[in-house]
Amino acid sequence: MKSIIQKLSYKHKNNKFQYYSRNLLRQLIPNIFFRIRLTKKLATVTEFDDAYIKKRVNYYNKLKTQHELHSGIPLSKFKLKKESKVYFFDCYEYTRYFSSHLKVNFLFGDITYTPKEPSITKSRPVHGDNSNSIILKLNKVRHFIFTNDQKDFLNKKDLLIGRGRIARVHRIKFYEMYFNHPLCNIGQTNKGSKHDHWWKPKMTIDEQLDFKFILCLEGNDVASNLKWVMSSNSLAVMPKPKFETWFMEGTLIQDYHYISLKDDFSDLEEKLTYYITHKEEALKIVANANDYIEQFKNKKQEDLISLLVLEKYFYKTGQSKPKNTLLFDA
Repeated sequence: MKSIIQKLSYKHKNNKFQYYSRNLLRQLIPNIFFRIRLTKKLATVTEFDDAYIKKRVNYYNKLKTQHELHSGIPLSKFKLKKESKVYFFDCYEYTRYFSSHLKVNFLFGDITYTPKEPSITKSRPVHGDNSNSIILKLNKVRHFIFTNDQKDFLNKKDLLIGRGRIARVHRIKFYEMYFNHPLCNIGQTNKGSKHDHWWKPKMTIDEQLDFKFILCLEGNDVASNLKWVMSSNSLAVMPKPKFETWFMEGTLIQDYHYISLKDDFSDLEEKLTYYITHKEEALKIVANANDYIEQFKNKKQEDLISLLVLEKYFYKTGQSKPKNTLLFDA
């Protein structure tokens, strides 16, 4: 029984052993082999829709004018550190294609502000001038999880499921409003707080997929479960995102890709009741969310976009001349 539960726990998750093994092996290959291949890798843009590639590149890297870089480190000094392994691995996968003298300002972790200088980040605010936040696909082993949900939406429970760490003010407010609500099955997974009466055991992704609605509240930055929820046959329920990552949360359309809530959460019951009784509209949102996910599944295309984001970064910080400026906003 225990082995079955363990298998279900990892059923919809990335294999971390494979992730770490693959990335550690990368350290053994001299970077010169990748630098030689950069031009060839960038030339693969002809295999894709160049307008789409350009749109994605310029969404992640919004720099339009030249910015002299006063901070940062040369790539030659960019080394593996214990406290930021996954961030290093996800950056190194692409920085190894570029000359070691080029400088980069890395900001790892949950970044919820826009830095003063152009910096590589995992996350940034959606609103305001966020052009100094250059997004790469970081901590993807945790955040970029997609499901193969075989459960029919119509056969799922008419409830909102939610499990997570409850510490941030907006999450506390939601639980104060809806912990005992008959349309909700929500629970706090951390202990040692003032709200331990909200505690419930963790649930696997597979268990949560038994429910029509899944709560996707932002934490320190984005809602980490949003990707797998939108790849499933359940519906993400959340307010409009305030932060974004490589997933481009800022481009998501309310009540088209997810069920939107007011920032004060006051319309939750109204929204859940509506989509319980309007199943065809709910199914359309599921289909739209699934379609949105598809753009992130082409590894060759994702690699190309990542390299071009860095290529533009080095160009806009005055460090190199790119192979193709036509893909960059002027």
